[in-house]
Amino acid sequence: MDRLTSMAVFVKAVDLGSFAAAADALGITGPMVGKHVRFLEERLGTRLLNRTTRRQSLTDFGRAYYERCRLILAEAEAADALAADQLAEPCGKLRVTMPVHFGRHCAMPILLELARQYPALELELSFSDRLIDLAEDGYDLAIRTGSLQDRADTIARRIARQRMIVCASPAYLDRHGEPQQIEELRQHHAIVYRRTGPVAPWLFPRDDGPPVEWHPAGRLQLDDLDAIADAAAAGMGVAWLPSWLVSERIHAGALVRLFPDEPAFLYDAYALWLRTPHLARKVRLAVDALAAELPHRMQ
Repeated sequence: MDRLTSMAVFVKAVDLGSFAAAADALGITGPMVGKHVRFLEERLGTRLLNRTTRRQSLTDFGRAYYERCRLILAEAEAADALAADQLAEPCGKLRVTMPVHFGRHCAMPILLELARQYPALELELSFSDRLIDLAEDGYDLAIRTGSLQDRADTIARRIARQRMIVCASPAYLDRHGEPQQIEELRQHHAIVYRRTGPVAPWLFPRDDGPPVEWHPAGRLQLDDLDAIADAAAAGMGVAWLPSWLVSERIHAGALVRLFPDEPAFLYDAYALWLRTPHLARKVRLAVDALAAELPHRMQ
């Protein structure tokens, strides 16, 4: 006999209080219920049930074995559900929060393609640079850039690395000259990204140690990356921006990359989701799609 099946019959007999009731519920005969219980007792070498013509009761060992059987059967059902989820088409609402510009330009096209591929999948996308609490705000997935807080209730996976470069317009460089060394940035106007707190330094990697930090002190401080790129293209100063954001402006000649021989600082992007024993298929597919496609958009 199959041990798992016998466990299920045994649990049903205990839950319903008799072999006859278990037989009716399972669509088998009363003697077959008895065979399953005896199979377990013979295998274990001990009695599970004390049974008379009028009533049945668990032995001390039978009570402990019954509790373990319930756990095993629940885990088996969860495993079957996991397999079914792997094969099923993702459906329902997927709520994702992401930074405004990175989300619109890079992540959203990938998620829209996922929605085209799976018509039963619904998307609810939120574009915000503020930090979102996944549990409190009810999001399935968050996309974040830069350093992360270490939290026990979330899992993070790096899905892309943004190349940060310094750029300025040809008109600005004609007026102020093109800096050849990082130290020469002090002589130039910087257009600074600032949201809250102190202005973050511009970083330049070094093979033999930590990155060189330059702390800009520009008179233009903006909290919108597109606006910074526009201001740089208008000749207002130099800017430190993701290459994906300014690549079209560089190709069109509106901006020029400075320090082309300097390695670009790599700014990480992550997908975050709540720690759970079973990750929903829709979330897993979204994370896999982002990790596969985003690096191609980071050039």
